[in-house]
Amino acid sequence: MTEEPVRLLYIDDDPGLRRLVQRRLGGPEFAITLAADGHEGCALARESEFDVIAVDHHMPGMDGLQTLEQLLALPACPPVVYVTGADDGRLAAAALRAGADDYVVKTIGEDFIELLRSAFSQSLERVRLRRAKEQAERELIASNERLGALLREVNHRVANNLQMTMSFINMQASVLPEGEARNALLASQQRIGAIAHVNRHLYATGNVESVAMDEYLANLARDLTETWTSPHGPRSVVSTAEAVELPTDKAVTLGIVICELVANACKYAYAGDCAGEVRIVLSSSRENHMRLTVEDDGVGIGDSAEAKGTGLGQRLVKAMARGLGASICAQSTSPGFRVTLEFDPR
Repeated sequence: MTEEPVRLLYIDDDPGLRRLVQRRLGGPEFAITLAADGHEGCALARESEFDVIAVDHHMPGMDGLQTLEQLLALPACPPVVYVTGADDGRLAAAALRAGADDYVVKTIGEDFIELLRSAFSQSLERVRLRRAKEQAERELIASNERLGALLREVNHRVANNLQMTMSFINMQASVLPEGEARNALLASQQRIGAIAHVNRHLYATGNVESVAMDEYLANLARDLTETWTSPHGPRSVVSTAEAVELPTDKAVTLGIVICELVANACKYAYAGDCAGEVRIVLSSSRENHMRLTVEDDGVGIGDSAEAKGTGLGQRLVKAMARGLGASICAQSTSPGFRVTLEFDPR
């Protein structure tokens, strides 16, 4: 199947050049329409569709630049090749600035025809590439929108499943008496909650790469306060964090570490119904490093606190710290206890 000829509109007041263009370019490659001046050319361009237009500069009544201006005002103007004399470099430059796609210097003989043919081919190729690029961009936008919708749906379902799991664990914990079994369930609930907070952030912002830590830790501290206040006595978990974003995997890891450290503080630092505060601080430490501190004002670490724990939380914190490549330091503060992690946030 043969290709359709290129629809060419050639606007030039020189009848000899019009005949030359018709004779040398007309045929299977180009379907040529001729116009003797700018007014006629613009009228033809408004009435018919063309793939490319050539406009001579020196024409009576309306010169090439004026014709070009009217052509470019059309709703879907094809590429325009501007034709100038050999000494009209400034005019060619002005035409390119005004919106012409290319220009050709008018000469005598076959050189002019070949230059026109080359200019038309290059202009049409640029149009083809531009349209292909625009189509690819539209397809990419549509694909991203579909992926975004899918991601939101996945996050929504994951969030629902995490919330349902937390509710089941809470129901189970509520029927257990005070003791290690109940505390273990609550700790598991908070580990899941740390992940759920990140998931909610992903769902709300659509940013799957990083998490705003000030907002994340504030929400996590609020949930931890609600969990450990009753029936364990009044507890207050507060957070102070710099407005930094961390990669999602690091945010999840820090959340789990914080849950473990806060759980230990609420179970062991403040005995019985004793009121107490646990502070979470995330700040810059030294160049390119962050410091996470979780501290309380309780009884400090001692044999009784060690004896009450199974050691699972400590092992989990150490494992998480290794995953972060973090150094970890635990120390009594008289009163109280502080755990500090220092890590590279990148």
